[in-house]
Amino acid sequence: MRSDKQNRTPMGLKIAAGVGLAFLHLPLLLIFLYAFTTEEKSYQFPPPGLTLKWFAVTWNRPDVWEALGLSVRVASISTVIALTLGTLCAAAISQTKFFGREAISLLVILPIALPGIITGISLRSAFNLAEIPFSFWTIVLGHATFCVVVVYNNAVARFRRMSGSLIEASMDLGADGFQTFRHVILPNIGTALLAGGMLAFALSFDEVIVTTFTAGQQATLPIWMLEELVRPRQRPVTNVVAMVVVIVTFLPILAAYYLTRDGDQISGQGK
Repeated sequence: MRSDKQNRTPMGLKIAAGVGLAFLHLPLLLIFLYAFTTEEKSYQFPPPGLTLKWFAVTWNRPDVWEALGLSVRVASISTVIALTLGTLCAAAISQTKFFGREAISLLVILPIALPGIITGISLRSAFNLAEIPFSFWTIVLGHATFCVVVVYNNAVARFRRMSGSLIEASMDLGADGFQTFRHVILPNIGTALLAGGMLAFALSFDEVIVTTFTAGQQATLPIWMLEELVRPRQRPVTNVVAMVVVIVTFLPILAAYYLTRDGDQISGQGK
């Protein structure tokens, strides 16, 4: 057995990890700090004073609620589409064998591997060629392209861990396809789908680049924030909204982590 001294993490590694975490998260703390500043035209450090008035101002701004409502609706519908298509793709790729399966798998994950600006330009060109006017649904379609990938990655990994004998046993016992899905498949992949759906919602909620090319005149919450930053007054309102975005996106990601960290404990795994 290794001694406690050998199991200790080197101090240099601890310091490097701390510096990395500070580099990543200190800007987020500044966002929270400037949500309380009394200065409304610039970002002075340290802030000249602290106040809670910007929360009331943000609450009473109808444009904030419009942008927030649009983002929530787009993210919700994009997540539903992603759950449906991503699960079906994962089942087809992991449970069946056919010519071109690996190529199709690559095509499914390609939208999230490409830079967002490439995806955005491609979608905008396609909508223009098809003479589809920019609307709520063009935003949804744009977001669904990368949300499907998130759900697919979670679902296909879980499908591959699940023993195929479970499905065969269910069919041998007389269950039809729906009963097998409900009582055998869904309990095994449920947490993976929930985690994928949460991640898809978080990604859709704070998406900027693809939205810029597919939204037309509409403004989701991240687009609204970018537009507000160029205005010379009430800039702390943007920071208050940014706090909401951080919380809304952090909680699903945290929940997805806890739901998938024990994903290797799958019924029927092994023999």
